Amino acid sequence: MATSPGTGTGTERLGRTMGLRELVAYGMIFVGPGAVVVVFGTLDALSGGTVPLVYIVATVAIAFTAMAYVWMSKAVPHAGSVFAYAGAGIGPRTGFIAGWMLMLDYLLIPALAHLFVGIALHSIFQPVPAWVFTVLSVTITTALNLAGVRIAAKVTIVVLCIELVVMAAVIVSLITVLATHGASRPALSPLVGYGGFAVGGVITAASVAVLSFLGFDGIASFAEDNAGDPKLVGRATLVCLLVCGALLVALAYLGALVTPVTPAEYAANSESQGTAYYDLVRTEVSWLLSTALATAKGTGAAFAAMVAQAAASRLLFGMARDGRLPRGLAAVSERSGSPGRATLVIAGFTVVVGAGAAAMPDGLNLLSSVVNVGALSAFTLLHASVIGYFVVRKRAAASAWHLIVPLLGAAVILAVLAGAHHTAQLVALTWLLAGLLVLAAQSRRPARAGR
Repeated sequence: MATSPGTGTGTERLGRTMGLRELVAYGMIFVGPGAVVVVFGTLDALSGGTVPLVYIVATVAIAFTAMAYVWMSKAVPHAGSVFAYAGAGIGPRTGFIAGWMLMLDYLLIPALAHLFVGIALHSIFQPVPAWVFTVLSVTITTALNLAGVRIAAKVTIVVLCIELVVMAAVIVSLITVLATHGASRPALSPLVGYGGFAVGGVITAASVAVLSFLGFDGIASFAEDNAGDPKLVGRATLVCLLVCGALLVALAYLGALVTPVTPAEYAANSESQGTAYYDLVRTEVSWLLSTALATAKGTGAAFAAMVAQAAASRLLFGMARDGRLPRGLAAVSERSGSPGRATLVIAGFTVVVGAGAAAMPDGLNLLSSVVNVGALSAFTLLHASVIGYFVVRKRAAASAWHLIVPLLGAAVILAVLAGAHHTAQLVALTWLLAGLLVLAAQSRRPARAGR
């Protein structure tokens, strides 16, 4: 493994091979353009049948965070995402804490996504334990990441295209069902409610739907892999958000009209919520399309994990290059232009956590309960970074929007954090305290020459 010459001042460099298409593909596969199919039943029960409205609200809410990424990715075009942004906008110590909290999310998302793959394949090949498929999934995607983002991006684009084709087939089929047999619910009920409109239910459901978008921020981690234009990351972030938001709203609207099950029935039968969308496609369209939808979601999870692993390796790379993690993690492969050592560290952690969770009866629930809190905490510091960079430190021309947007964005994120599971909040607090201890230990070390 070769390293670029570096002195701890940021001279290590990643290969610049990604264009707008590759960045958008990475963001979309990370988010999952059909994320609504997993939570449709849950959101329908919570919102009183207004899942499309819920996703409209969630898209607008997360757009505040997307704008913060657009501004900061242009102003600070470095690997490390929020770690780099908070360091520039507030200070290096806050930058470390932001990177540390984001690391919690980036370390767990690959394990969770690979666990989804292991469970899905185990359901088909039951004699083989889920942890075997989990390890196999990690191995394949790690090999692609080590080969470099150019090769990994090409594979990602193919997988994304397949997933989009399946989503398009679902949309066309549901439109055909509506044209042939009519709707099971009133045409406006997905926007105004089925049997009444409940503002509280929409807000509660929107706080859950916001989590469907987590992953679009991973685009910012590839700021030093892009073709060189600092605006590419911002453009890709907005395109990803708008396209995924439109697909989620469309799938939710058609599903709400076609499903023969009422929101009250979903609420009364919680066990049916997880498979609600697959069930309605199977009963109203065909078993074949339902199977294709489930397969596309399972395959997409593996490549979402691949992107998450790549994003996590860039976060470790950026923090190591700045001396906040062991310098060896800043090593860059001369052949692929990727941070190979950081990639292998993430892969090793993923194997241990993912395979361990696969062997536990409640492993999936345990991982799911904590995976999002780290990202939401980092998003809060992202919004503070915008205010610090543009308004307080005046490092670039500022406008009123540089204050209004981050304040609104932080309010949304804090509301979602307040409603997070207590276990997730406890894990995040423990992780934060560990980060503060690491930061304190680093502060006692003598400063390096040149830093």
